Amino acid sequence: MAQLVDVSHQVAAGMTTYPGLPGPVIEDHLSFEDSQRTYATGTEFTIGRVSMVANTGTYLDTPAHRYRDGADLADLELEKVAGVPGIVVDADGREIGPDVFKGLDIAGKAVLIRTGWDRHWRTERYGAPDHPHLTEEAARLLADGGAGLVGIDSVNIDDTSEQSGGARPVHSSLLAAGIPIVEHLCLLDRLPAEGFSFFAVPVKVRGLATFPVRAFAMIGG
Repeated sequence: MAQLVDVSHQVAAGMTTYPGLPGPVIEDHLSFEDSQRTYATGTEFTIGRVSMVANTGTYLDTPAHRYRDGADLADLELEKVAGVPGIVVDADGREIGPDVFKGLDIAGKAVLIRTGWDRHWRTERYGAPDHPHLTEEAARLLADGGAGLVGIDSVNIDDTSEQSGGARPVHSSLLAAGIPIVEHLCLLDRLPAEGFSFFAVPVKVRGLATFPVRAFAMIGG
């Protein structure tokens, strides 16, 4: 029997995902109490409402996140985000270069980078500028090697420090190659190095470039 492993953060009202972005507002559109005026005695329903930026929780970036003419969520092929053969790559340190990927079969794979930074989730440390990130050279190797998807358990796959000057070469390289990016993964230590399928499917929204996902792996089966 297949084992399902959830590697996505839960979304909670008011939480911070990325420093400077507002937290989600989760509230009732229709409460159980209000619905009682509409339905038969003993019958009640609730309908919720969420107001949030698209970059909330564990989310997926499409090319439209970086490029004006890029494919958006409605263009995203399910084959790119569902049942993708996955590998986990362990990476230490702040800058993750191409060496950690050399010799690996990454073609068509969901390459998930395990840094352990998710241990800082929902703390001030999580968004600190010294978070782990890929280098431009690593991104080029992944793009040239035909990676199917790239994910990381850090606050950003790019360097966000002042020294970066606002450049985002990893997003630029991967999204230009049509490779979806999943950021803010968690619990990657529960996954084997290989032998699993990865799923990170967002809602099919025309005109949006990013959206939260329920990211999980299927092991065996």
